Amino acid sequence: MSSVVEKYSGKVTPVGNSKGIRLDSAFFKAHPEFEGAVGVTVLADGQALLSARSPGKRPKATELDDPVLIGFLGFLEAQMAARPARITRADPDQLARIGKLVKGVKAE
Repeated sequence: MSSVVEKYSGKVTPVGNSKGIRLDSAFFKAHPEFEGAVGVTVLADGQALLSARSPGKRPKATELDDPVLIGFLGFLEAQMAARPARITRADPDQLARIGKLVKGVKAE
């Protein structure tokens, strides 16, 4: 993931009998992977994740393809970049609580 958050503006506009979202041309210049088919996953009210779909091939699904996880990690990355002073080391008590929460959980 990039450590820089990019922001682009857009507008909902009529397209025939449907509606579309127009984005700044700078977005498509910076991200040509969005020239083809796209998918939209609604994460919460007022928030959506736009994903590029590669034509022809469908990649194998993995845990990293979870759009909610990807959205959360992007949010977390932006918060860490915006407020690095708030990042603190986990203390032994916190690590013990985490250990109790994941006790018996198997990871691959």
